[in-house]
Amino acid sequence: MQFQELNLSQDILSAVEELGFTEMTEIQEKSIPLMLQGRDIVGRSNTGTGKTAAFGLPAVESITEQDRNTVAVLILCPTRELAMQAYEEIRKFAKYKHIVKPCAVYGGASMEKQIFQLKRGANIVIGTPGRVMDHMRRRTLKLQNLRCVILDEADEMLNMGFREDIETILSEVPEERQTVLFSATMPPEIMAITENFQRDPVHIKIKSAQKTVDLIEQYYFEVAMGRKTDALRLLLTAYNPSSSMVFCNTRAMVDQLTEELQKHGFRAAGLHGDMKQAQRTQVMNSFKNKATDILVATDVAARGIDVSGIDAVFNYDLPQDNEYYIHRIGRTGRAGRTGTAYTLISGRRQHYELRDIAKYINAEITELPLPDREGIIAARKETAVKDIAAMEAVHSAYEVIDRLAAMGIDPREAAARLVSKTLQADIEAIPEFEKPRPLRSRKGSAASTVKVDINIGRNRRIAPNFILGALVDATGMSGKDFGKIDIFDEHTTVEIPASETDYILESTNPMKINGQQVTVKLWDGTKPKNERSGRPGKTGKPEFDRRKKAYGDRKRSKVFADYIPDRKNRAGKKKKY
Repeated sequence: MQFQELNLSQDILSAVEELGFTEMTEIQEKSIPLMLQGRDIVGRSNTGTGKTAAFGLPAVESITEQDRNTVAVLILCPTRELAMQAYEEIRKFAKYKHIVKPCAVYGGASMEKQIFQLKRGANIVIGTPGRVMDHMRRRTLKLQNLRCVILDEADEMLNMGFREDIETILSEVPEERQTVLFSATMPPEIMAITENFQRDPVHIKIKSAQKTVDLIEQYYFEVAMGRKTDALRLLLTAYNPSSSMVFCNTRAMVDQLTEELQKHGFRAAGLHGDMKQAQRTQVMNSFKNKATDILVATDVAARGIDVSGIDAVFNYDLPQDNEYYIHRIGRTGRAGRTGTAYTLISGRRQHYELRDIAKYINAEITELPLPDREGIIAARKETAVKDIAAMEAVHSAYEVIDRLAAMGIDPREAAARLVSKTLQADIEAIPEFEKPRPLRSRKGSAASTVKVDINIGRNRRIAPNFILGALVDATGMSGKDFGKIDIFDEHTTVEIPASETDYILESTNPMKINGQQVTVKLWDGTKPKNERSGRPGKTGKPEFDRRKKAYGDRKRSKVFADYIPDRKNRAGKKKKY
């Protein structure tokens, strides 16, 4: 359905046409006519499906001459970024309808400036619940003439603890109003708001999440634990996206990864909730203006970001919720465009989590091998050939060639030197990345080994299979790569390949064994105080015999039988892992 078919004023249609919108998305096609009729709506739709236009166009259209100096529409958003984004979009929609005066109110920005804008007669207010409440208490935001309330990303607002604020706002605005709610999911809290504050709402449920995902090519890479940063640098160098986003789960990781990328010459910037609003705005403007190529962000900080032309999304950390995966990859492939999403995983657990995400979104996430150095160099050479073939020489360049020829330098040699200079810079920027190759065999091998010490022992009901399973999961190495496991009362020693010491220590700190946080360090040969003396095999057997009910009967328990230590090999034989 075309926008021209809607009952919109020419001012709105002119702005829409100028923005390049022609055909409506599903959520727009179903929501806009109902909003224009004044109906209450519950819309279930994910990010990247055009929700802002779905509620923004009717909101702008509803403003009349009588609304010049009074707030007629209130739009609540979960984050400052989303509020700013909605504000900017509504300004574009209202470009030719001059009576529309939008105003954004959110925390972290000047209260005085917002009060000044409100007093000038804003008639569409977009804001976060907390700051809207502040203005309501100050009586700087008066909503007695409000006709429409729109809740954007309602589920996210509830996740962030805004339920009480939302209910307070809705209970203090006129009862005779239109209430529109958009949400990616429909938890019980959303349904409670619907029942209490909406009148006979129309429920719109679309499959836009799947349509959005279908436009995005999704891949994943298995990376050894502790090597994700190197792998990300390799991918950024190999694919060289003009604009990309990298998602992390924590603010600390955003800062750490941003610093690491900047150190290696990437134009990267971080975005998270601990940053001041001025700093966040500066980062976003830099990213939008292409002064920054890579935006490293947390999920909440990136919610609502709509930047055109994002080539790729990288999941440095797996999202903590399946819905977040859809929101993340939806940063690319927006408005009908295609995009690419890459995910880095380490260990079996993350492999299973990614498999569950693929089932949830009903899409294939294909495994790819990490690009190698030779392949990247070959690609750089191919790019150089295409770039030079497309260039046009200026007359002054021939003068330089003639002067070089007079010096005895052949034109072919001169061209080769220039190309070499360009290629050398590209090649030096390629990070060294070699997947660790642990020793695979112990028998008949003269490979040197060392021992690491883990600060957990038999007094915490730890068995060899717990130790080995945690090590394999954390490092990605095979169980055969680890040697003898000696469990003492308060600590455990494990034999490891000496060549992999640094990698194993890096990969296992932090690490959990049977749900308990542990520390792994190189064993210096000393035992903890009050540690029982004697070989662990002799002191350990009675202890395990006394507690074998906790581990299962030796003959009947497959797990216990697989890892029973013997005198020859205390690590036991692992049948299957």
